Amino acid sequence: MQNATLSRAEIDEKALLDPLHYAMASRDADVMSLVRDALAAGRAKLAFHPIVTADAQPRIAFYEGLVRLMDDAGRIIPAAHFMPTVEETGMGRQIDCITLDLALKKLKQNPGIRLSVNLSARSIGDGEWRRILDHGLLDRSNLGDRLIFEISETSAMMLHENVIRFMAEMQPKGVAFALDGFGAGMTAFRYLKDFFFDLVKIDKSFIKDIENDPDNQVLTEALITVAHQFEMFAIADGVESEAEATFLKSLGVDCLQGYHYGVPKFDL
Repeated sequence: MQNATLSRAEIDEKALLDPLHYAMASRDADVMSLVRDALAAGRAKLAFHPIVTADAQPRIAFYEGLVRLMDDAGRIIPAAHFMPTVEETGMGRQIDCITLDLALKKLKQNPGIRLSVNLSARSIGDGEWRRILDHGLLDRSNLGDRLIFEISETSAMMLHENVIRFMAEMQPKGVAFALDGFGAGMTAFRYLKDFFFDLVKIDKSFIKDIENDPDNQVLTEALITVAHQFEMFAIADGVESEAEATFLKSLGVDCLQGYHYGVPKFDL
């Protein structure tokens, strides 16, 4: 994704050699400009994706808050076009700060909900991000009791000592932690006892058409068993059909998330 940092002159020069490369580089450069403009103008909102219980009558357990950046016409800038490039940069930490601030405000406005937000391990040591968090946790409504941080396996292992210390610090404040993409990343099972995860989200690559995939059936059941052994709730991510949901319930999953239960929406 180095194209996103190319100058216009460099892009124009490459256009003479490779028109397709030029088209992609121009798109990426334009997207990054849109992202910078959106952040500068404060055009960010949270969309809320429900996570439901695996009961016969599913109930909303909590929502995942997904940040959305808009261009000046109010259109959503696709996160897939910029997040992989910025997530470990200063711009990525700025997005983490905005996401956390929006989440804390939403929790304060809606005392009946729990909300999770994604967190990069690098943001834990960011001064501005910590100021936003510490200020929010001082609120008398005990927002920490309804806040969940989702950390990817890769991010958790990248700075695992920092993550473990942060978890230990947040536990007395009621903050919960979810391990995102469980089973697809770098977390060795022997490290799970060192972390303080309350939930795991089984990677969606194991969930698609699970009712017809014996390999994924065995792997998912094993992941659920591991989660329960470490006293963690198991959430199946990426559920898109009733057949998938029914089979996952038979394996003992605790909660489900996916388009089968609704798309992310700005309004709760």
